[in-house]
Amino acid sequence: MSQSSSRLSSPSPPRLPVVVVGAGPAGLTVGNILRAAGVACLVLETGTREFIERRPRAGVIEEWAVHGLERRGLARNLLERAGLHTACEFRFGGERYRFSYQELTGGHHWVYPQPLLVTDLVREYADARGGDIRFGVRDVRLHDLDGDRPSVSYVRPETGLREVVACDFVAGCDGARGVTRAFLAPGRARVARHDYGIGWLALLAEAPPSADCVLFGCHPDGFAGQMPRSPEVTRYYLQCPPGDDPDNWPHERVWTQLRRRLGATGAAPPAEGRLIEKRVLDMHDYVTEPMASGRLFLAGDAAHLVAPIAAKGLNLALHDAFLLGDALVARLTEGDDSGLAGYSAACLRRVWDYQEFSQWLSELYHGAAAGDPFRAGTTLARLRRLFSSPAAAAAFAEQYLGTAARY
Repeated sequence: MSQSSSRLSSPSPPRLPVVVVGAGPAGLTVGNILRAAGVACLVLETGTREFIERRPRAGVIEEWAVHGLERRGLARNLLERAGLHTACEFRFGGERYRFSYQELTGGHHWVYPQPLLVTDLVREYADARGGDIRFGVRDVRLHDLDGDRPSVSYVRPETGLREVVACDFVAGCDGARGVTRAFLAPGRARVARHDYGIGWLALLAEAPPSADCVLFGCHPDGFAGQMPRSPEVTRYYLQCPPGDDPDNWPHERVWTQLRRRLGATGAAPPAEGRLIEKRVLDMHDYVTEPMASGRLFLAGDAAHLVAPIAAKGLNLALHDAFLLGDALVARLTEGDDSGLAGYSAACLRRVWDYQEFSQWLSELYHGAAAGDPFRAGTTLARLRRLFSSPAAAAAFAEQYLGTAARY
C-alpha cells in the first residue's frame, strides 16, 4: 500500500507486537487480553474517548460471553450492575405468550448497555493495565501485510503528521464502516451479503418498560419490539420500510403503533415518554471469509455484520476477540501458531450459526406483515409450535441463548 502524502513524523518507526485498529468491544477486549499477558500493543481509534463511551449500541450479552469476560477480569462492573433476563414474551393474535427459557435450559441473558461495557474496557485497558491508545486518529492505512514486517500508519490530529508503527500483527476491529476489511489481499476473501428488504425504526424512550422482559410483537402492521434498558429507559423497535425517514415518525405515530403492535389481552400499554433517539436501521448481513490474510486478522463487525434481529452482534464480536486475543498471546509468548492458523474457521462456525438463526427469526417476526397470506399462515404455524412442542421450544431456547455453538 502506498504512503499518504502527509509528512512522516519520523524516518525510523517504532515496533510493537500488535496494532489494534478500532476501540469497540472487540478491539478493547483483544487489547486487554494482550496487556494481561504482558504483550505490548497500540489501539487506534478514530473517535474520541467521550464518543465511544456514549455511542448507543446493543445491550444483550449472552451468558457464555459474560463468563469469558469474567475469566479475563473484565466483568466486575457488569456483574454488579447488569440486569438478568430469564424470559421473553411473544404477542400475536391479540394474545400474550410468555417463553421462560431459563426454565427450559437453566440459562439467561444479561442486559448491560454497550456504552457501559466499552467504558469499562477502556478504563481497564488504558487506566488500569497501562495500555497505549490513540483517539481521534485519521486516515489509517495498513502496509506490507503479506511480509514479515507489516506496519500501520495514521495521521495524528494534534500535529497533522503521519505516524508509522511497525508490528508483527494487525487486529482489524474497526467495525462495518472501518478501513481494515478493504486491506484483505485481493482475490483471497469473499464477502457474502444478504438484504432482508425491511427496516427497523430504532427508538430510545425516557419511559419505564411495560413488562419485565423483552417483548416481540408479530403483527400484520409490522413487527414491534421492546427491550428494557433500565427502570427509566426503554429501547423500542418498529418495522418500517428500508431507508425510511425518521421524521416520518412523529411522537404520536410512534406511540400509536407501539400500542397497536404490542397490544394483547391483559397487557399494559407502553408508557409514553420523550424519544431521545430515533433512527432507521436497514436490516442486512454480510460475512467475510476468511477473516484473515497475511498478518491481518479481522474481528467483530469488520469481518461480519448480523442484523440486530437476534441481538447477536455484540456477542459475536466478543467471541472473535476471545479467540484472537488468546491466539496472539500464544503466538507471541510461546511461539504457538495453531490458534492463529485456526482462527478464521473457528469464528466462522459461530458466525454462520448465528446468521442462520437471524434469518429464521426474521421470518417469525416479519412474516405476518409480508402481505402474503401463505407466509402469514406459515409464520403463525411457527409461532404456535413454539408453545405446543417441547422439542421446538428447546431448540429455540438453545439458539436464542447462544448455547448451541459453545465457545
